[in-house]
Amino acid sequence: MSGKDTEEKIPACCCRTKVRTEKEHKDLMNRLSRIEGQVRGIRRMVEEDAYCIDIINQVAAANAALNSFTKVILADHIHTCVTEDVQAGGSEKVDELVKTLQKLMK
Repeated sequence: MSGKDTEEKIPACCCRTKVRTEKEHKDLMNRLSRIEGQVRGIRRMVEEDAYCIDIINQVAAANAALNSFTKVILADHIHTCVTEDVQAGGSEKVDELVKTLQKLMK
């Protein structure tokens, strides 16, 4: 098998990394912990037969938190990875970003 064949079989998420500052990492992890807590709370509400609208309101809050998390990651990606690629004369990161945005906007 050629190197290209091997690359195609390995998911991209397994091979790429992003260096973040300690503060960025901590902030992202704190956001994820809060989201995780919200989802656990929703599960508890379902287990306790909470009123439908109360559950829906909590789901909406969790969705908003995930959307906010996505916006932070997206902005960072544009300001770092995409900008660096464009400055180096590349367009791979722009193409990747366009595909990702198309998935997000479905």
